[in-house]
Formats: sequence, structure tokens, C-alpha cells
Amino acid sequence: MDSSIAQQSMPARLILENGLEFSGFSFGSENPVAGEVVFNTGMTGYPETFTDPSYRGQILTLTYPLLGNYGVPSDKKNMNFPANFESSRVQISGLLISDYSFQHSHWNAAQSLGDWLRTNQIPALYGIDTRQVTKVLREKGTMLGKIEIDAQTVDFYNPNLDNLVSTVSISEPHLYGKGSTRIALIDCGCKINIIRSLLQRGVQVWRVPWDYDLSKEKFDGLVISNGPGDPKMCRQTILQIRKTIASDIPVFGICLGHQLLALAAGANTYKLKYGHRSQNQPVIEVNTNRCLITSQNHGFAVDNQTLPKEWSAWFVNLNDQTNEGIRHSSGRFRSVQFHPEASPGPVDAAYLFDDFLKVVGV
Repeated sequence: MDSSIAQQSMPARLILENGLEFSGFSFGSENPVAGEVVFNTGMTGYPETFTDPSYRGQILTLTYPLLGNYGVPSDKKNMNFPANFESSRVQISGLLISDYSFQHSHWNAAQSLGDWLRTNQIPALYGIDTRQVTKVLREKGTMLGKIEIDAQTVDFYNPNLDNLVSTVSISEPHLYGKGSTRIALIDCGCKINIIRSLLQRGVQVWRVPWDYDLSKEKFDGLVISNGPGDPKMCRQTILQIRKTIASDIPVFGICLGHQLLALAAGANTYKLKYGHRSQNQPVIEVNTNRCLITSQNHGFAVDNQTLPKEWSAWFVNLNDQTNEGIRHSSGRFRSVQFHPEASPGPVDAAYLFDDFLKVVGV
């Protein structure tokens, strides 16, 4: 199907809020869209990346030049979850790439990337000078942008002014697994592999909405998931985390969950110039020689200078020295800015799930 589309691809363009325009051709859905333009330097793993709810509201630029060559796998289930994706739908608002492979080939491919994006109504452009777009975002910082196709127009939109977490969290609690230890998981836009990683370790996972009242419930540990947008929008989640800490129940935060734990502890967060989005981010554990290569996707960070007494930095990013983790002196409350569940990316940090569950008592 995509080979015929190659002959009739519509001209399209990216327009940045500073007035810069980049021309390309459409290979996805042909509706205009607006959002925050960001870039990812990962080389593989686009099915997992595009279905990560942390990308809600964002137009994603990929620095790797060729996309679509291995197509998209099927939506078959594993442990009652999508086996090949991190949520039930494509989460990015739009896609920008340099070159698109209209012919795909892979033993696990069920459809082309273009067909998948059209089914999910996600516009995508190829022929974009992604090197220049990335250079602009690195120098000027992340900015708003919009994709316009065939003279269709749309207004600029800043997703960080909305509570994006409320749009990607589940609406009702769900219980998974049959372990004797119950881990409550606050779903702020949870990647499926966080749930898989916990279930594989023999615990019961109780997944709850972002604003669920945990105060009258019984559980042995709390995990706060990843998610999109500004963490300060999630005031109800921050309140629940504070109550859990006051009850001395072990807590582990991941990505947005890391930022929320920091806010609950009394620290501050701030917006990064262009964020960290890739599967090759090096971090080092403070006061050790242990370095991990990690998968990351975030636009905000924790301010080390605002960490309260009894809290300290746990990991630091080796590229820009920003905070990558915090922990309490008791050892019962901790979080990381990166993704120990990977998917996509290296599994260097998977042991952090084991360490947390040891604190819980598993």
C-alpha cells in the first residue's frame, strides 16, 4: 500500500513558533496538528517509543535518518497486555523524519509504519531536514510547532498548560497478578513494561488512576509511573504520595513519578531547555563508579538545590549533570528520572525493581 502512496504524497510543512518553516511530504494521516516539537536520538524501537504516553501532546522529530524499514508488529497480547507496544494506541501527536522506507521487511511486521499512523490518525512527514530542526531545538530550546498539510491550518497549542496526565491515566482501578505482596501503581501514563517488570517478580500490581485516594487502602509498596507534561499539574497525585510517605510505605518513582516524588518531598522542578529523549543517556550513581546507559523521555527535571534535609541526589546525568534520581536517608523512598523498564533501550537499570522490592520485603 505504501508504495502507491509514494507516488501521491501530499506536500506538507512544519511551522515553528519562531516562524521557521520546513517542507516535506505526508505519509501518515492528512490532518493538521499542533503541539510541542521535541527530538529523540534513539536508533531503533519506534513502535515502543510512539506508544509511550509520555509523548502525549508532542510532535516528535527523530534524528535517525531512516524509518519504517521494519514496519510495525502485530497488536497481539502477552500477559493480557499489548506484547509489542507500551500502550493501546499511538501517543505522539505527529512525526517528523528525514527518509521513509515505503517498502518494509521483517518477520514480525504486520503492517507498514504509514498504515499504522493513518489508522491512529497521526500525521507524519518525511523529507524534513531533521538535522536542522534538531539544531534549532538544541540552540533555541524546545518550542511549539504545527504540521500543515494541503493548505489545512491549525493554531499553535502548548500542551504543558494542560493536565495531560488526566488524559492518559486509566479511569478505574485494575488488579493484576496473584502475589501475596501488593504494589499500588499510580498510573500517570504508565508504560506497560513497568507492569510487566513488577509482575515478573511475583508481586500483585494494583493499578489506580492518577487522582485515586489511597488513604483508606492497604498495600505494601507504591510505584509512581511515567507520564506526560508538567508534574506541577498533578496536585492530587502529589497529595497521595505525601500521605504514603507519612505512612512509611516504601515508594519508587519513575520518570514523571520521580518528579512527583520530589515535589511531594518539598523540592522543586523546572523545564529543561530541550529535554532528554533517547536510549543512550549515561548516568552515574552518586559516590560510586557505577555508570548505567539508560532510556529516557522527559522535558522537566528536579532541582538538586531544593532537595530537603534527609533527601539526596542518587544518580546524575553525565552529559549535563542534571538530576537523575533521589533517595531518602531511610532508604524507603526513592526515584529515578530514567526508565529501568527500558522498552525500548538497554536494561542496565532493571535491577532497581529488585532493590525496591527488597525494601518492600519481597
